[in-house]
Amino acid sequence: MPNYGTPPLVISHGSGSRVWDTQGHAYLDLIAGIAVSALGHAHPALVEAVCRQVGRLAHISNLYLHEPEVLLAERLLHLLGGDGRVFFANSGTEANEAALKLVRRHAGAGRPHVVAAWQSFHGRSMGSLALAGKPAIRDPFAPFGFDVRFVPYGDTEALARAVTPECAGVFLEPIQGEAGIVEPPPHYLRAARDRCDETGAVLVLDEVQSGIGRTGEWFHHLAVGVRPDVVTLAKGLGGGLPIAACVGFGTFGSVFAKGDHGSTFGANPVACAAALAVLEVIERDDLLANARTVGGVLRDGIARTDHPLLRGVRGRGLWLGIVLAGPYGARVEEAARQAGFLINAVQPDVVRLSPPLVLTVEEARAFLDALPGILTTALDAEVR
Repeated sequence: MPNYGTPPLVISHGSGSRVWDTQGHAYLDLIAGIAVSALGHAHPALVEAVCRQVGRLAHISNLYLHEPEVLLAERLLHLLGGDGRVFFANSGTEANEAALKLVRRHAGAGRPHVVAAWQSFHGRSMGSLALAGKPAIRDPFAPFGFDVRFVPYGDTEALARAVTPECAGVFLEPIQGEAGIVEPPPHYLRAARDRCDETGAVLVLDEVQSGIGRTGEWFHHLAVGVRPDVVTLAKGLGGGLPIAACVGFGTFGSVFAKGDHGSTFGANPVACAAALAVLEVIERDDLLANARTVGGVLRDGIARTDHPLLRGVRGRGLWLGIVLAGPYGARVEEAARQAGFLINAVQPDVVRLSPPLVLTVEEARAFLDALPGILTTALDAEVR
């Protein structure tokens, strides 16, 4: 179907932070499958874990338990530092669907609306899409069957007005990804937590893109000292295998009754084995520190780049937005690809970098060396 347009490349294989197309051209992958391939491509630990598990048990459904899902749930709760329960799904949108159903189940009929932020993104399925603060992708599929009230991201006063005792829940990204790696003002998430405590609304933090080391911390909400009631995870968790998690803390881990929700492929044994390998390698190889170090090299290098097309850089760890002087994102993406680098024009004037957490300083510097030429090529294309 034409919903993806015509992709510019056919990728054949990858190794580490590099991929090759079917014509034999190599690229430094600074997208990582949209912040998914945390260990890069063909990492030995991931390959071994997946091959071992698929040789033992590939699928069992939710009718039975298997060891990898129990171990993974325990591991996630340990990293999150809280008492709770985990529902496993296959993608970020499904994790957010689960969170939305949990919020509705908890609220009952007396709390008819939820609150989300403008420019937010929580997925493409109908419930998650209802929470998206992007009219261009949301409006063609309305109505959604429930009331979502949008507030400007980072505006604590607007949030306080919208989160009333009639509000069932608040859905926020700790840092907005698809909006262009936008971080809120200090204390915004704390204000959201406090307002939810005052009104009884459920605070849901979407760490689908920001979690699992992307910012240089396991989870951004822990780095800023805010505990949500529910957190959603996906993308980097499986390192390329489809897996997601909706985690409810305290009593919010037990809102669902038997039969309230389910997923045939959720907690798939192979995906759980992959996720366990990802978490083990991130900890063993100290990839959180690597994300901070290499991300700092990238951020500082971009900030020092003097070019008329460049307006700045924002983000944390290995999750950065290069801010451009105008709607040149698509041209910069194309120029980078021609130079052997895969990046993503996430907004017309913002290019996203979300490389594997194994990216090296040398690889980062190779991109920085090429960046001025990439920007000049994009600018020349505009002039032509």
